Amino acid sequence: MLKRIAAVLLVVLVAVSLVSCSISPTSGLKSYVDTTKGYQFLYPNGWLQVKVSNGPEVVFHDLIESTENISLVVSPVPEAKSLAELGTPGEVGYKLSKNAIAPPDSGRTAELVNAETLEFRDKTYYLLEYAVKLPNQQERHNLASVVVSRGKLFTFNASTTEQRWEKAKQQLETVVKSFSVY
Repeated sequence: MLKRIAAVLLVVLVAVSLVSCSISPTSGLKSYVDTTKGYQFLYPNGWLQVKVSNGPEVVFHDLIESTENISLVVSPVPEAKSLAELGTPGEVGYKLSKNAIAPPDSGRTAELVNAETLEFRDKTYYLLEYAVKLPNQQERHNLASVVVSRGKLFTFNASTTEQRWEKAKQQLETVVKSFSVY
């Protein structure tokens, strides 16, 4: 009887430890590091990197939901300004929506849903959230992490359809918050 109770307790402990491992915020994510250009981030396991000419620095998309993607755009910063000198999170988020996410004549609209600041390793990041409508009326959800480093503006963006947002939200938030420059 005592052996049976011990065996049941052992099985329960193993099951609990396996479950706790599988719900880790970073489970199912892989690391991408570019030591030459000084940035890193996590991306979902099973996503494919896509080479894009004259576009973002890096693009990954889901193998099954190919419109679900992450991308990194690196741009020069005018007069080597800091992120704070470019504006508050709301101001930078608004400018990003008008210049990159939904520029004039694109047929897209973007509403800034949330803008906040994150401090990480002596760097300031703006975390931005958008509701986007495409010309075909498809609704999407975008998250972005924006930081200035070495005279460049790094904009790391994650995007999915509004239908998949609730399912993908936690993972995409983890991915966007994992982006860092050094």
